[in-house]
Amino acid sequence: MSLYLEIPELHSAFPFRTFINDGWEIVYPHWHKEIEVIYCLTGTVKLGAFGEIFELAEGEIFFFPSGEPHFFLASPDSKRIVFQFDLRFFYEQNNLVTTDRTLLQLFDEAPNYSQDWPIAAQKNINHLLRTIFNCHEGKSEGWQYGVTGLLTQFIYALYQLAPKENVKQSTAKENLKSRETLELLDQIFEYVEANFDSPITLEAAARQVGFSETYFSRFFKQKVGLPFSQYLKEYRIEQAKFLLATEQLPMSEVAAKSGFANVKTFHHVFKKTVGCAPLQYQKHLI
Repeated sequence: MSLYLEIPELHSAFPFRTFINDGWEIVYPHWHKEIEVIYCLTGTVKLGAFGEIFELAEGEIFFFPSGEPHFFLASPDSKRIVFQFDLRFFYEQNNLVTTDRTLLQLFDEAPNYSQDWPIAAQKNINHLLRTIFNCHEGKSEGWQYGVTGLLTQFIYALYQLAPKENVKQSTAKENLKSRETLELLDQIFEYVEANFDSPITLEAAARQVGFSETYFSRFFKQKVGLPFSQYLKEYRIEQAKFLLATEQLPMSEVAAKSGFANVKTFHHVFKKTVGCAPLQYQKHLI
């Protein structure tokens, strides 16, 4: 699987949607022309964009401009509200626009991460997004007007955050480099997904993208934010947690299906990572 184009299912007359997503699964590198805004509802949401990994805490916000490749790492015990909308949503309001900065430019130039916003702006946009979600979910009469008005307030808030001059010009070369990086990460993620229940060596993973072990280790840690061995361990633990939550299997089978060589290793790694033994974790869920 390579970097792919996602086409969100948006109503042609009202190109907007919002929904809650949990963090159980990896979302592979992809892009779409629609704007996407992420609101961390609970836990920690791990996402990748602009060649970096960001960890959103509860209440934090991040948005992806049109066409910006991005992905999500598994973020268990987290929930995020996703907002997606096409900029044509605002086309009928173009007669109101007196700024030289287009909406496309606005989302390219405004700071993407709420950590970089003033406290007042964080609180304002946080409230706006939660209200938009509640308005959409409530579906009371005229809710579309409510969402439209609130989204317009969101746009206005971003205009106040954008730099007074165009200081965030991404060159074609930088965009190409970002996409090439995501293509490589996608190959690695897909390899782990297909082989996590079998032995995976650093050499084998590096070979998937044609790197030496040394360069691969440095590349992966720089782009994903943790060593490959830790990523693989955490991925296997998440697979084990899923099995413990959905099936009644002997621990030896859970260990094997999750990619651990033996039960002893599985038990040790699970307890160290999760904070309790696998059986305790399972009993807590029942």
